[in-house]
Amino acid sequence: MAPAPPPLLEGRKRRIAMMTSGGDSPGMNGAIRAVVRMAIEKGCEAYCVYEGYEGLVQGENFIRKFEWPDVRGWLSEGGTLIGTARCMAFYERPGRLKAAKNMVLNGIDALIICGGDGSLTGADKFRAEWPGLLHELVEKKELAAEQVEPFKHLNIVGLVGSIDNDMSGTDATIGCYSALSRICEMVDYIEATASSHSRAFVIEVMGRHCGWLALMAGVATGADFVFIPEKPRAENWRDEMCKIVARHRQIGKRKTIVIVAEGAHDQDGNKISPEMIKDLLADKTGLALDTRITTLGHVQRGGVACAYDRYLATLQGVEAVKAVLEATPETPTPFIAITENKICRKPLVQAVLDTKEVAKAIEAHDFDRAMSLRDTEFSDIYDSYMTTTTTDLNDAMRLPPQKHMRIAIIHVGAPAGGVNAATRAAVAYCLTRGHTPIAIHNGFAGFVRHHDDKPLGSVREFDWLEVDNWASKGGSEIGMNRELPKDSGMETVAALFKQYNFDGLFLIGGFEAFHALSQLRQAREKYSSLCIPMTLLPATISNNVPGTEYSLGSDTCLNELVRYCDTIKQSASASRRRVFVIETQGGRSGYIATLAGLAVGAVAVYTPEEGISIDMLAADIKHLKQVFKEDSGQSRAGRLILINEKASPVYHAKLIADMIRQEAQNRFETRDALPGHVQQGGTPSPMDRTRAVRLAIKCIEHLEKYEDRADSTILGDPQSSTVIGIKGASVVFTAMKDVEEHETDWPNRRPKNEFWLGLKDVVDVLSGRPEVPRPESPLMGWKAKDNKRGLI
Repeated sequence: MAPAPPPLLEGRKRRIAMMTSGGDSPGMNGAIRAVVRMAIEKGCEAYCVYEGYEGLVQGENFIRKFEWPDVRGWLSEGGTLIGTARCMAFYERPGRLKAAKNMVLNGIDALIICGGDGSLTGADKFRAEWPGLLHELVEKKELAAEQVEPFKHLNIVGLVGSIDNDMSGTDATIGCYSALSRICEMVDYIEATASSHSRAFVIEVMGRHCGWLALMAGVATGADFVFIPEKPRAENWRDEMCKIVARHRQIGKRKTIVIVAEGAHDQDGNKISPEMIKDLLADKTGLALDTRITTLGHVQRGGVACAYDRYLATLQGVEAVKAVLEATPETPTPFIAITENKICRKPLVQAVLDTKEVAKAIEAHDFDRAMSLRDTEFSDIYDSYMTTTTTDLNDAMRLPPQKHMRIAIIHVGAPAGGVNAATRAAVAYCLTRGHTPIAIHNGFAGFVRHHDDKPLGSVREFDWLEVDNWASKGGSEIGMNRELPKDSGMETVAALFKQYNFDGLFLIGGFEAFHALSQLRQAREKYSSLCIPMTLLPATISNNVPGTEYSLGSDTCLNELVRYCDTIKQSASASRRRVFVIETQGGRSGYIATLAGLAVGAVAVYTPEEGISIDMLAADIKHLKQVFKEDSGQSRAGRLILINEKASPVYHAKLIADMIRQEAQNRFETRDALPGHVQQGGTPSPMDRTRAVRLAIKCIEHLEKYEDRADSTILGDPQSSTVIGIKGASVVFTAMKDVEEHETDWPNRRPKNEFWLGLKDVVDVLSGRPEVPRPESPLMGWKAKDNKRGLI
């Protein structure tokens, strides 16, 4: 149970201030919006401090009370709208004394700060000094004792806003994935011209003490070589790089991409500059490549936030307000973190100390310790990158011939971003280990009907040059469809498994792939050829595969949908008095609609899990009429409603838009919009690309464990048929048998317990949607029949 919050003074609302500090990062405005509205929702007054600590020291008009409408439309704005600035005065005690006085004068005793480790360290020091500062203000007669009495304790909560993702204790900081998106977009552009001219490009990205951006960009774009501060290359890095680049050129690559973090250095601490790398690549006595340098600079920091940073900032802002209200004077200053898929509170001081330890370890040339202080994903991704870039070059990783496997890779379901990146990573790992990766083209339908076509059948070994440029490709390069093994003919499928001598099966896809794996697992008792290890990597925009909270493609879909909604909302806001009802995909799962609703600030979200009733629609229409009645024509007055495609068999987007239009009686306008399959397409997001690489390699590693592929071994081990997933704060393999029987809502093609359901309440709270009547659960089976007969 959370500790009771400090008592409020009679007649006074708690005042919570929000501030951004340090370098700006995309998503900060989403955090401000969430803090302001959640504070008001909890019965508090919300204040914003302009220009960071400088505003806290200056006081007066720099500290302003915010009302609900003041943050309308902020989700889609880049940077920070309340400003940030360096403040030398706050470094000294007199400056902090002024800041304390201004907070007391404004009645504020709780501060939520979004910034980097330096900003958050300053905040914690401010809290520690708070009692002494108040005592000094009273002694100097700048404030009276009765003035400071209500503000004896200062509560601080940190949100980490940093494009570098350099805070220990959290997997992601607000803004880092937006910056990574910008880098990958630029590298994708550069790759096109590099390939056209057969050039090499050296691309410098931000990151003085943290190589997260460089490493993730390297993985997401399939770069040939990456330099990061935490893991400098060996003394012979020049020979190593030239060897890898030469090998890549030898097999037919027309482009060379090297990504270097601005803080890159060798193992002796000597800086490695882009110019040094360029000279090496262009050396006439060596590779003699036509080489260019591109420094991306502040373009990485700019632009609007991606979907992930918007809902991360929103959820962390909400959690920060809760942390303030639950804190006691003894509560250590927390910061809000995310681990894998879980929002949590962690001690700020320890995280800052760990972050500084990374820099110290690098300075001391203790690079193993520097890597260990980063999160698990960082080291996983680094290992994955090294595997995929040194394909065929690392003899130490090659298994003895008797352990080599023939691993089939098949895509099942509908296209999703990251499918090709996962396939590329799996192929690279297989080749590095000595396995034979085999493509099954066009799903089970292609497998059964076209496996022996001439000149090329649907079953053929992968060629590395073929897949090397798949890192950034959307869709499915080997084709996919929804046909299941039973539809294709299980007996034929089993016979072909035997004919092609498969030792393992790697499936990538959505609920159809999950269903296919279930069918194959259950058919093992009958068909010996199916007694091989099999694993599924979920990939679907719907994010409805049981056994995981994240599926490849869902992040890409959200980015496409949020871009679409931003464009639509611009139109709605320009005309001021307009509502758009937008239909999203997602099957019978409302994940996409709900997360997009969080990211764009939707007025309401309709999902299949909850359903839609006439009373619900009536309440929402009444709310909209009231909103527009109170709105005197101010800007940003456009509204969005998101409805999942299967939220109701009756109430679809056009019908709801028509109903609202009818009830509006010309007081405001309504339109419906259908983004359709735009949500499936586009260039995969960096998150989908990097997670695809990490999870795909873990899948092949899992298949490798089954050296003994005797039927009895496979049939007796539930882990021989698994789905990989992110659950809470962990990456896990779950036995298919357990997932099928205990976690799957088969009729609705989704997990029984969907982790995100509580997020819908956050959408409603932050949009100001009042409590609406919820649909009744439908009667099923005999109850429905007896009810119609009047028997119950």
